[in-house]
Amino acid sequence: MTNTLTQPRLIGHFIQGNNVQETQVETLDRRAPGTDEVVSRVLRGTEHDVDQAVSAARNAFDGGTWQHATGMERYKLLNRVADLIDRDAAHLARLDAEESGKPIVLAEGDIAGAAGLWRYAASLALNIQGKSFTSNGPDFTGLVLREPIGVAGLIIPWNFPALILSQKLPFALAAGCTAVVKPSEFTSSTALEIARLTAEAGLPEGVLNVVVGDGSTGGAISEHRDVDMVSFTGSTATGRKVVAASAGNMKKLSLELGGKAANIVFADADLEDAAAGVVFGVNFNNGECCVSQPRLLVQEDVADEFIAEVAKRTAQLKVGQPLDRASDVGALIHSGHLDHVASFVEGASRHGGEVITGGERLTGGEYGNGQFIAPTIIGNVTAQAPAFQDEIFGPVLTVTKFKTQAEAISLANSVEYGLANSVWSKNTDTLLDTAKALRSGTVYANTTIDGIPQMPFGGYKASGVGREMGEAGFEEFTEVKSVNIRTGKRAGTFPIPASLAASAEVPELTPRD
Repeated sequence: MTNTLTQPRLIGHFIQGNNVQETQVETLDRRAPGTDEVVSRVLRGTEHDVDQAVSAARNAFDGGTWQHATGMERYKLLNRVADLIDRDAAHLARLDAEESGKPIVLAEGDIAGAAGLWRYAASLALNIQGKSFTSNGPDFTGLVLREPIGVAGLIIPWNFPALILSQKLPFALAAGCTAVVKPSEFTSSTALEIARLTAEAGLPEGVLNVVVGDGSTGGAISEHRDVDMVSFTGSTATGRKVVAASAGNMKKLSLELGGKAANIVFADADLEDAAAGVVFGVNFNNGECCVSQPRLLVQEDVADEFIAEVAKRTAQLKVGQPLDRASDVGALIHSGHLDHVASFVEGASRHGGEVITGGERLTGGEYGNGQFIAPTIIGNVTAQAPAFQDEIFGPVLTVTKFKTQAEAISLANSVEYGLANSVWSKNTDTLLDTAKALRSGTVYANTTIDGIPQMPFGGYKASGVGREMGEAGFEEFTEVKSVNIRTGKRAGTFPIPASLAASAEVPELTPRD
């Protein structure tokens, strides 16, 4: 089976509506995780490239037509982009699978989801709402307006290149913002392809710009004083660097960071359904997913039976080449990350854990020089073990038993992250009480890694700030402006606001000449 293109792609920038592919600059080789073959060469974006892109976005915002376009105009254009994504879905999915190592069937689902996000964001462009108040007398009106924040810097990770781009970009555009996108150097192709599709759909030049490169390129965007907001998805460690870099102009931040989700299985759950959910939750997208469910917390009464069922299902998963439609789990993103994931498996016994199934690196034969590891379950993991506390970001499940609901909640909340958790029970009170007690931005009840574009997504604690998707994700790209209007003619002194009138220290206010 041929798994890569015969000629590596040269991936350049997209600035002011033009492809920028100078060949006299440094490039980064991107090797396919499944084969280790070079499939693309990515320009290493410089501060000058970022300046050019931000300048184009700033000019398009300040002097262009996009922020003043009607909601209907934005709605129609974003829907046209969605139609074009659907048209080119097979090509986009292959690029994502080839560069990220995920199975092609999952990549196809990502592209379909991306198109759906563009359509949902388009609907929000018709629904930019303010509020009005008249409670301070009949001749006073207060208006609360929502306006586009300006130039948005969007920094995209490698695990869902098209999908996470689409959790940000169409929402920014729907609000009237312009954007500078920086995709991961590992998975840059679909961002450039989608940028070209926006141009084909009629997006004005300069509204969307893409600068490719490594972490230093993203840092230049985070530091840039003419970027009004940064929306970043990635590791918590890098997120902290984005916070520090943004201090220069106190830009607004939306950060979707790491996760360490738990699947909490109570004894009264539908155990067959829960077992399927647990196996899916930790192995989806090779386990390289911020809402992956790498911690199984299972009630003691059913633990042995349940763990055996999960182990049986895990052993049946097909690990294979990303472009093989039979693959359930593909290749990890690069060799360094494979080493990181394997280190938790190899160190399990030092902390009292034991490998129940999987754990071995897969080489030779169909795996060749790719970055493969067998889906793994580690039993008897304590809450103090690194495998329980740290983000593994691979197909590795840890198992911890609990006795009571309170203990399960305490274990789930005992990590620094708070992105998502799952709860399994047939008792509605158990589901809701547990969901309310979990310190995470999302709770899945009798399901996992499930949802719709209307639901906001984001984290508590070290999993970030801000929200993506839903109306809340749209509002992230807006500023709130209060306009206080007095329509009647004033007579004498200005009125003292009721909230201040009770204070004896408030001086009398009189009009200026």
